[in-house]
Amino acid sequence: MGIRESSGRDYLNRDDAFTAYEAVRHRLPDAQRGGLCRRLPDLDAIADDFDVFLLDAFGVLNIGDTAIPSVPERVAALQNAGKRIMVVSNAAGFPHADLMAKYTRLGYNFVPDDVITSRKTVLHSLSNEPQMHWGLMATLSLGRADIEHLNVTYLAEDPADYDSVDGFIMLGSAAWTEDRQALLEASLIRRKREVFVGNPDIVAPRENGFSTEPGSYAHRLADATGVEPEFFGKPFLNIFDLAFAQLGDFDPARTIMVGDSLHTDILGGQTAGIKTALIAGFGFFDGSDVHTPIETSGIRPDYILERP
Repeated sequence: MGIRESSGRDYLNRDDAFTAYEAVRHRLPDAQRGGLCRRLPDLDAIADDFDVFLLDAFGVLNIGDTAIPSVPERVAALQNAGKRIMVVSNAAGFPHADLMAKYTRLGYNFVPDDVITSRKTVLHSLSNEPQMHWGLMATLSLGRADIEHLNVTYLAEDPADYDSVDGFIMLGSAAWTEDRQALLEASLIRRKREVFVGNPDIVAPRENGFSTEPGSYAHRLADATGVEPEFFGKPFLNIFDLAFAQLGDFDPARTIMVGDSLHTDILGGQTAGIKTALIAGFGFFDGSDVHTPIETSGIRPDYILERP
């Protein structure tokens, strides 16, 4: 999952969050295959079997602004052993430089080009689009780094802004409100346009529950308007295509996606044709039962790790 981006005004419990993902399975890739769900303690237990580790951020590297204990040292040891470590995260709300500063502050040493986010993914796709005037779901206070080349209007309370743009980009939901959602849906009903979603996460784990993320609003507007958004990030293949382009030649059989979410990390890794490992002790499941959700969803990872 991505780093936490919403304001967290409304919290879901884990069961509600899982149900929300299951309710939109018709818009997600199909589960590709069933892994063996081999239970092991941590990344060290699979180090010899893989050359490339694609790591989710929240629930794998950090909880909020705190690194998960011992994980910076474990990641550094893998890097020192010659393993290729990349971050593959549904983090769209924050500029890339801010993410890099955060990872450095937490004790990680990643090459900036090896941090592949859904923000990078949607911006890469937009570079191939004609010049358009976009309505933007994002937090104004975070600045325009990475998006300064785009013609955007930040969406707020003025209905005219919604009707004036050529399409919509959904990056971060920290400042989003139900009133703004209603304005967006009404504008799309009046005139259908493209909607690009830079963070497919429906929820993100927080200390008090699960916050609502851009993917949730995107699925709601699809249901309300009939406009099918285009999603960028896990579990969709586009973010993995960007990561694989950065990797160059690699062996998919010795490449693994490690994350805390069945519907984004594990389903995404399967869609991309690589191995998968679900973190059971942090993030989405945070030490709760994982076997019932696995059986219910049919999304079966190759490994279940107690911790990263």
